Amino acid sequence: MSAAARETAAAEQLRVAGLRVTRPRLEVMRALTERPHSDTAAVIDVVRGRLDVSHQAVYDVLGALTDAGLVRRIQPAGSLARYEIRRGDNHHHIVCRSCGSVADVPCAVGAAPCLDALEDHGYAIDEAEVIYWGLCPTCAARPEPVSQPTAPVT
Repeated sequence: MSAAARETAAAEQLRVAGLRVTRPRLEVMRALTERPHSDTAAVIDVVRGRLDVSHQAVYDVLGALTDAGLVRRIQPAGSLARYEIRRGDNHHHIVCRSCGSVADVPCAVGAAPCLDALEDHGYAIDEAEVIYWGLCPTCAARPEPVSQPTAPVT
């Protein structure tokens, strides 16, 4: 898909979600399309490289897009919040314990089985998040660091 076609599609998504089409919104969506799983600082860097916009404006756009359901916010334990364009599929994530990289993982057993909780406690469940943890191939290939002996306390 060409850049112009992606921008037209993003503008239509904004309209359908009831949001005004603005340059900052389009640039944030473009940044997340190009760099899924970006944290706020990375989105700000990309957008500010293309557009004169404040940090607060990018935060506000991320909030509006998340609230409208166009962007998904994930926050693995001990990590900064990350953002990705919602694709309407049922995918989860895998996070590297060492470098923090994030990758998409398809649902292991089909269409939204995670939404069928054994006990829902009366909640109307509409989403489930599964995060797998491990080491990415780059980190897993690194040799184990040599432990340094600690000096005795005197």
